[in-house]
Amino acid sequence: MAERDLHYVPNMLIATGLIACGINFLGGKICYDCADTTKFLRWKLLMLPYVICTFFFTFCILVGALMCYSMLGELEEALDLGLREAMRYYKDTDTPGRCFLKRTVDLLQIQFQCCGNFGFRDWFQIQWISNRYLDMSHREVVARLRSNVEGKYLMDGVPFSCCNINSPRPCIQHQITNSSAHFNYEYQTEELNLWRKGCRQALLEYYTHIMQSIGLTVLIIWLFELSVLTGVRYLQTSLENVLRQGDPDSESDGWLLENSFVETARSNFNIIKSLGKCNQIDTANNGDPNIDVPSTAYYGPDNLPPKQIPVAS
Repeated sequence: MAERDLHYVPNMLIATGLIACGINFLGGKICYDCADTTKFLRWKLLMLPYVICTFFFTFCILVGALMCYSMLGELEEALDLGLREAMRYYKDTDTPGRCFLKRTVDLLQIQFQCCGNFGFRDWFQIQWISNRYLDMSHREVVARLRSNVEGKYLMDGVPFSCCNINSPRPCIQHQITNSSAHFNYEYQTEELNLWRKGCRQALLEYYTHIMQSIGLTVLIIWLFELSVLTGVRYLQTSLENVLRQGDPDSESDGWLLENSFVETARSNFNIIKSLGKCNQIDTANNGDPNIDVPSTAYYGPDNLPPKQIPVAS
């Protein structure tokens, strides 16, 4: 039933859940350590990449939630195709690879109380009885086979699994449209003791309910991840401002975007790009990175370096 077309949704949700566990564990560790300003220095370079990765991850969660609702059209098409193929090979009980389809379709119709693809009339258009069980010595059987262009044995009957178990009357599954073939039976007015709903509609309602529940759950997780991302971003910017002030006990402001979104994205990209160059040595001065390098140390509010302690000779 076009399983390969539908598998990427649950696979994405499983992968998203595993990644969420790792990201939230790392985020909890960062928040716990950043309660101490001195420990924040260990995570300072990692927090910005963490915030950016979490931002893209929350975006993926939102996409996964929306996919649960946007896949309903493809789900209906896949169910239609799968049911038609299953009904087509219903009779092939002695063919390897298809021998299980009869049992599967019967269980499906009994469990979901449905019949056919769109309805019980779908069984009228296919041969669901194998030639192995047709009496070729019977004239009516041979005449019915010859009357069909494709040589199929078609009849107005349905498998036993289409019978409504709640009906008080014995199941009429053959010659359904022939009112004279049964006692006290009128095809046009009689309420048939067959399941009226098609299996496509029954399965679509079932899986739609599941996917809507999953989509709602993922949306709630997305809101949670968004709140975590917001808190970590405020924590990062506020602690960086504390370091600029030089006083660990001082109060500082935090923000989500210091400038516009485009300017903030460009600035953060340049910061991450520069992290990859931090270990490169400037060869312009004979390969010595300590030549003519101005000091950028910041020693607190007064910007005064601490007194040097003489070393005993």
